Amino acid sequence: MGKRNLTLMTDLYELTMMQGYYRNQNQNRLAVFDMFYRTNPFGGGYAIMAGLEQVIDYIRNLHFDAEDIDYLRETGHFSADFLTFLRDFRFTGSIHAVPEGFLIFPQEPIVKVTASILEAQILEPALLNMINHQSLIATKASRVCFAAGGDDVVEFGLRRAQGPDAGVYGARAAMIGGCAATSNLMTGKLFGVPVWGTHAHSWIMSFPDEYSAFRSFAELYPECCILLVDTYDTLKSGVPNAIRVFREMRDAGTPLVKYGIRLDSGDLAYLSKEARKMFNEAGFHDAIITASNDLDETLITSLKSQGAAINSWGVGTHMITAKDNPSLGGVYKLAAIMGDDGQMRPVIKISENTDKVTNPGDKKIIRIYDEDHMIRADLICLTDEPCSGKEDLKLFDPTEPWKKMTLPAGHYTIRELMQPIFVDGECVYQTPSVMEIRKACIQELNSLWEGTRRLYRPHPMFVDLSKKLYDLKMELLYRGAGK
Repeated sequence: MGKRNLTLMTDLYELTMMQGYYRNQNQNRLAVFDMFYRTNPFGGGYAIMAGLEQVIDYIRNLHFDAEDIDYLRETGHFSADFLTFLRDFRFTGSIHAVPEGFLIFPQEPIVKVTASILEAQILEPALLNMINHQSLIATKASRVCFAAGGDDVVEFGLRRAQGPDAGVYGARAAMIGGCAATSNLMTGKLFGVPVWGTHAHSWIMSFPDEYSAFRSFAELYPECCILLVDTYDTLKSGVPNAIRVFREMRDAGTPLVKYGIRLDSGDLAYLSKEARKMFNEAGFHDAIITASNDLDETLITSLKSQGAAINSWGVGTHMITAKDNPSLGGVYKLAAIMGDDGQMRPVIKISENTDKVTNPGDKKIIRIYDEDHMIRADLICLTDEPCSGKEDLKLFDPTEPWKKMTLPAGHYTIRELMQPIFVDGECVYQTPSVMEIRKACIQELNSLWEGTRRLYRPHPMFVDLSKKLYDLKMELLYRGAGK
């Protein structure tokens, strides 16, 4: 992967608009754009921010090289003077964003771009592509890990991902969401995360018999010996042969550190319980039973409810593709623009669909915690609004404003979520390692109420507007701003 110039990973209309701004001599007009999403994926109660590191790399390498300029000239859409302008194009604006691993909720500005409108415009497709994808997979992984109830979950999805980038960065996102390891060596190398794997059925089939295959594998990898037992007959052949090999290892004095079996077909609940009985009878009480085969949070929950004796899960297709909800649906909308008088002017998008009406202005997010450090609500404010956490805080539902509550001073704490990433074109943010982000994500999830974290029909998290922002929004709506 490495450093790549992805400047042309954009839509044609971004560049035609850029040329329009350039032609109308307003390319330096300052603008504020928000990235946000409207609906939680998977019918859940939250999403997880991911993909920011790749956005940073993209912006650092954002430039039009000679080949890009030649291609754009060939399209016939762009004038010679605009192409000359693009030769020296660089991003010189500022970006604030919610850090990776943090919980995010609908309508919140998770990335805020403050730059000339020409510069801000081109970022839209790549920014959405990177954050939509990784945030979606991180969220899916967190749901799978939640269903696993503390058991290790290993990401197995490379061969089913939609291309190399989806496989590598999807695995990265799955680690952020809580996976213990990935089978993807490229992800392991690039991001310093644990890698793990066993063997395929072809290993078994390449030997004269199953026992010989197991014994050979155990000789090669005694410190991590997980044997795939369903090639021929799980309970009559696979498990007995695995036990035979483990018994030989024990008798030879070989330490059994990480050992056990993988089930990849059949009735996983029944087979795992029967296998556990066989292991216990043979004295291998700590043998690992891992399962794979089109698993997701729904199936894992069902297997758990049936008493499956599985304590490790290999999850591939459903997680790496987010099969039941293949798009996060994040959007990128103009929130403010400099007027002819040099003052920033809030703008709003009005729609017949209520959830498509945007929140205007230059904003920030305040996360509010109760005395047990559980998230009570998120408050979207204008950036110039003070919020110290030392006064009574009045909150209300922006869609049903008669629903109100007051948090007394001293009984809550606050945290401003968005952090500066770029300032005047220079990156000022040090990206944590993936494993550090994963740790922060687990801490974030532990601050979420069980009712909001549950997989099905969760209780919604309160995302409120400050009174000042709400009044501004109503003013713009009623006077039909933007017409």
